[in-house]
Amino acid sequence: MAEYMASGLRLGWLFNPQDQHVDIYRLGQAVEVVSMPTMLSGKDVLPGFQLQV
Repeated sequence: MAEYMASGLRLGWLFNPQDQHVDIYRLGQAVEVVSMPTMLSGKDVLPGFQLQV
């Protein structure tokens, strides 16, 4: 994910089905870890986009 962020990625979701969580990467912010199931939002990168996990 570090390579994607270095190339300008503004929002990334890394799903870990074994441990039942999602790592949320946002440009310039610390990684946020949320437990599944959850609703993921595109926030300002993908306005109005939501993904039910």
